[in-house]
Amino acid sequence: MLENFTGLAIGLATFLTIGLFHPLVIKAEYHFGTRSWIAFFLLGVLGAVVSFFCESTFFSAVAGVFAFSSLWSIREVFQQAERVRKGWFPANPRRS
Repeated sequence: MLENFTGLAIGLATFLTIGLFHPLVIKAEYHFGTRSWIAFFLLGVLGAVVSFFCESTFFSAVAGVFAFSSLWSIREVFQQAERVRKGWFPANPRRS
């Protein structure tokens, strides 16, 4: 019976992960600039390794979603910098 909810649980975890990364990218770019891509890359690699070694399908899928969300955030950090340049988001006044 619980196996029937695995797909929904993975979907919910995916939704929450994407929801977490959206503001995380904005904050990372604000505080650290585009060099924050390194942290997202390392998180992506870590998530991929965890996904590879998990024996549970659920946790492997969630780790894989986390990994690819982290890797996708690399692109988003650079796009966020462009949005800041256009004035759509505030720039950090302490960073030049």
